Amino acid sequence: MDEDQLNSLTESIIGAAMEGHRALGPGLLEATYQKSLAHELKLRGHEVLTEVLLPISYKDLTIQDAYRIDIVVDHTIILELKAVEQLQNIHSAQLLTYLRLANKPLGLLLNFHVPRLKEGIRRLINKSI
Repeated sequence: MDEDQLNSLTESIIGAAMEGHRALGPGLLEATYQKSLAHELKLRGHEVLTEVLLPISYKDLTIQDAYRIDIVVDHTIILELKAVEQLQNIHSAQLLTYLRLANKPLGLLLNFHVPRLKEGIRRLINKSI
């Protein structure tokens, strides 16, 4: 997927997230936003996978359920959803780890616990691919 396609997909995802946030408002559980956003993305014609298990290998050990990705859109962009007072650096680090391990080019960190969703969005790029 080229940069223009990634940008277009990102815009569609952010639009879907903003529409859901406007309708639901802040203060709900992360799971509510996850289910609502997945539904909205499907309505917009995207392929959506939720709660995607991401195994890791360490030496001779494989841990099948080491990580659980909130949402993967069109097999390309990882969405990490939060409903927290404030995003922390560890949230970005977590998403970057997911991107690297899943070999995906781009991720969006979306915090729904804000008055305006625009204030709760971080776009992260996997620089290792």
